[in-house]
Amino acid sequence: MREMKNKAVFLTVAEKCKNILAANWQGRLNTIKADAKGSKEEIHTSKVKYLFKKGKPYIWIPENDLHNVNTIIDERGSLAVTNPIPGPLGSLLRSIRQLPARVALTVDVVPLKDEKAQFATESLRETILSEWKAVSHASYSVSGILSSSSLSCTSRSENLQDVLDGSEPYVVYKLNIRSCTYIDGNASIHEVEWDDIQVSKADPLSPFSEKIIDGINQSQARRRALMLFCFVYLNVNAREAFMLSIDRRGFDVLAKVPSLMAKDGFVEHQWKEFRFTFKEDACDVEAFCRLLVEMEEEALKNVSSYSGLG
Repeated sequence: MREMKNKAVFLTVAEKCKNILAANWQGRLNTIKADAKGSKEEIHTSKVKYLFKKGKPYIWIPENDLHNVNTIIDERGSLAVTNPIPGPLGSLLRSIRQLPARVALTVDVVPLKDEKAQFATESLRETILSEWKAVSHASYSVSGILSSSSLSCTSRSENLQDVLDGSEPYVVYKLNIRSCTYIDGNASIHEVEWDDIQVSKADPLSPFSEKIIDGINQSQARRRALMLFCFVYLNVNAREAFMLSIDRRGFDVLAKVPSLMAKDGFVEHQWKEFRFTFKEDACDVEAFCRLLVEMEEEALKNVSSYSGLG
């Protein structure tokens, strides 16, 4: 089988952090419980909605949440954000006891005044509108993948729309980052300089990654193509394969492959990650789907030629 044209290109840890922050829409905020007498030793935790915009996280906290009291006394807090893992991929990772990659930020939670809070909310509105336009004008190939995702896999813009609907009053904050930690799927911890994350290039696929990944994994034909990639480009026989993550440079696949050959001839299998790199960067969702289709066509031609059918 033929090797990949280009050597696999991996993202830096800073880029992985930025992609997770840009792909998700909610995180777990932790603040120190407080009252009129001051801070206490207990921690209050709840899910909050956020938007990662121009290198800064902005969060919307319901008015009745205790965070609003806590941060008046002590603005220190932390935000944990997990890489979105939709549908069958999430079930698989739980079954093999592999956690999704995640980012932990230590922050100062700073309330925004009326004008700046309104500006942040308008920025949120523009972001949602931009994502809706991108989906509504998507080509047939992109729409096909997005529509293959399960009904329970809602887009980032759909989830953030609740903030604008006005069903619940919110208080808007910005987060001043004091430290950033990246925890990978193997629970290895990596400290990351926030300056490195800010200068990293924002991935245009991040807002749509959850639905694209789920759309691919919900399609038997697409998953067979992932298995074909493993065979053609890496000379690996995969029994199963799932799209694990995507970015402008390529994608990662989690595949079930042979591990050890026992004496009685029984082949054991293990789940292993593989990296595939595009021949060029995908500048948007359309480019990603086009490059993926080109890889599928190339792999099929390669197999036909190898088997003497071409």
